[in-house]
Amino acid sequence: MNITRRIAMRTGLGTVLSALSMSALRAEDGPLFGMVEGAEDFWLATDAYIYGYPLVTVEMTRRVATNVASLEGTRGPMGQIINFRQYPDASYRDVTAPNADTLYSVAFFYVDKEPWVFSFPDMKDRYFLMPMLDGWTTVFAVPGKRTTGTGAQTYAITGPGWSGTLPSGVKELKSPTNIIWLIGRVYCTGTPEDYAAVHALQDQFKLVPLSFYGKEYTPPPSTVDPAIDMKTPTREQVNRMDAVAYFTLLAQLMKANPPAPADAPEVSRFAKIGLVPGQDFDPSKLNADFVKRIPQVAFDRIMLQIKVNDAVKHINGWIYDTKTGIYVTDYLNRAVITAVGLGANRTQDAIYPFTQKDADDHDYDGANKYMLHFPKGQLPPVSGFWSVTMYDPNYFFVANPINRYSISPRQNLKTNPDG
Repeated sequence: MNITRRIAMRTGLGTVLSALSMSALRAEDGPLFGMVEGAEDFWLATDAYIYGYPLVTVEMTRRVATNVASLEGTRGPMGQIINFRQYPDASYRDVTAPNADTLYSVAFFYVDKEPWVFSFPDMKDRYFLMPMLDGWTTVFAVPGKRTTGTGAQTYAITGPGWSGTLPSGVKELKSPTNIIWLIGRVYCTGTPEDYAAVHALQDQFKLVPLSFYGKEYTPPPSTVDPAIDMKTPTREQVNRMDAVAYFTLLAQLMKANPPAPADAPEVSRFAKIGLVPGQDFDPSKLNADFVKRIPQVAFDRIMLQIKVNDAVKHINGWIYDTKTGIYVTDYLNRAVITAVGLGANRTQDAIYPFTQKDADDHDYDGANKYMLHFPKGQLPPVSGFWSVTMYDPNYFFVANPINRYSISPRQNLKTNPDG
């Protein structure tokens, strides 16, 4: 999908502005981005913003998640596996739409200098998956019960420019980018006994540089950057960057994480606003009047796609994306998932239906009570697990007195007399 095929080009500028955020384009802010002259460059810049949104968001997420001296809670240095020991709670803000069904095992690492080797033990027939995301949020590999079984496995994650020989028994997983984000998930019932069982498995996960495979490995010391904001949610940090700061960072990231070959036609257009792969961003080519407006309008375009995206299905008030994890050239859909479900799995591994309205098309209200009904024999058909989770408008858990964030079969649900 070429993201320039927008309403603006079909029905006129005024129509699309009414569908976006007029607050971002107030008349008192100056001429409406040069009216005819410069308008195309403005939309081109929002295209570029949308295109780069995943790469910038992954980088900002990495900075926050790894900006610690040692493993602590849900954060840990580069190249070290962060094993969540319990479900995230309502204070967790590093990634949108977390779940309260699995224990995460997360790591960020670079494969520009050499591959890294990841291994895990026999998972004892437990449901798990170990998706590997590249810098653009594509799930390029997903070892797990569905794909590779539950036996012990060892993988070498290699970068786009690496070639060489791997040790016997080590399978190669080639990444399109040099930054890797492992977001492992191991199903857990949440009881003390099952927490302990999963912890024992997590303790056997290993991640080491290839040069240390089979040897004792001590991670190098990690330093803390005091300039990194560790409190503001990542999405908010990204969204408040002006266009120059955003494109400057994007250009830097694209040097080590180049666009896919299929992106070439789209990316070639961005040279007009100073964004060229392998080069520093040239802000002189970006209209100064656009700098503060681009992020808001681009983000409004992203969120609008929840309603008009061909990949998104709307059924009985529920909405779900049919193309998560593998995006190819659907840059708008990729940006939508980055905004509301960063780190989403392939659709073969997870479907994420959500609803914002009740059966009468009214917003949900905490003053009311609601019933979700499953007819007899029609619970969600899964091989792993299902749950119903409540999120706030920003897709984070909702704090509540009993610290319950989801409902699932592990809570011993009782059927009605009719099943």
